[in-house]
Amino acid sequence: MPGKALIFSAPSGSGKTTIVKHLLTNNKDLGFSISASTRDRRGRTEQDGKDYYFLTPEEFKKKIDNNEFIEWEEVYAGNFYGTLKTEIERIWSEGKNVIFDVDVKGGINLKKYFGDKALAIFVKVPSLEVLTERLRERGTESDESLSRRLFKAKFEMTFQDKFDVVLVNEDLNESLQKAQQLYDQFKAAP
Repeated sequence: MPGKALIFSAPSGSGKTTIVKHLLTNNKDLGFSISASTRDRRGRTEQDGKDYYFLTPEEFKKKIDNNEFIEWEEVYAGNFYGTLKTEIERIWSEGKNVIFDVDVKGGINLKKYFGDKALAIFVKVPSLEVLTERLRERGTESDESLSRRLFKAKFEMTFQDKFDVVLVNEDLNESLQKAQQLYDQFKAAP
């Protein structure tokens, strides 16, 4: 039944984006909610309107003033992220359920907004050591940004009980199977 929301949240580097991409590839009834952001693109692969709607801080603030977001926040100093109402309308008008790949605060806010129409899943790694290793392997973090992400991850993990399900991403294949099972159960429920 279209009109449901599947929310994946996690500290950066936990694997939520990999899980979300897997679900999108294998479930044609899911539509990805593209977040708006003021951050710079990573490398040359990220595309506006596909990975994010890349906005200037001024454009983002104008959309806040116009009440165009379901939720938004300043995730890192000067970097705003948010969910545009038009994204949800677009996906639901296509007869699909919406899937989100958002930070922890965004996930909590989306769950509050959608209520029982949403399944909120917190993805976590087995330990901070594993998270540190994954972030280093990305090759996109300076020592300063790595430290900032780890500090934030410790804080974000304190909110895992606000989610419907906690999915420990230790073995990726198992996590992908579990995520699919969770979605199948959720979409079958009334």
